[in-house]
Amino acid sequence: QVQLVESGGGLVQAGGSLRLSCAAHGRTLSIVTMAWFRQAPGKERKFLAALTWNGGIPYVTDSMKGRFSISRDNAKYTLYLQMNSLEPDDTAVYYCAARRTGTGSQYEYWGQGTQVTVSS
Repeated sequence: QVQLVESGGGLVQAGGSLRLSCAAHGRTLSIVTMAWFRQAPGKERKFLAALTWNGGIPYVTDSMKGRFSISRDNAKYTLYLQMNSLEPDDTAVYYCAARRTGTGSQYEYWGQGTQVTVSS
């Protein structure tokens, strides 16, 4: 079992930055990939970025690249999402996810989410 706990969300004005954290607990050695998603009200959940844990290889979607970056603290088993130049459209609940398998597989574990609100 893996538990994920997000933190770092809050209210920020447009153009500002936030750093989200996701701490993994439990059987963390089983994790292959950790990722960030977000879901705005009335919209589908959207994939943002992922990191393959053992190699520490980051991946950020083209739409997010340049503003968002992903990193980790291996010792703390914590995933980070650095968000810069935030826009009102970035307002959403941000979720951390993890999976025990590789590319193309389903994310099995999910955090409770952390709210990010960007004011204009």
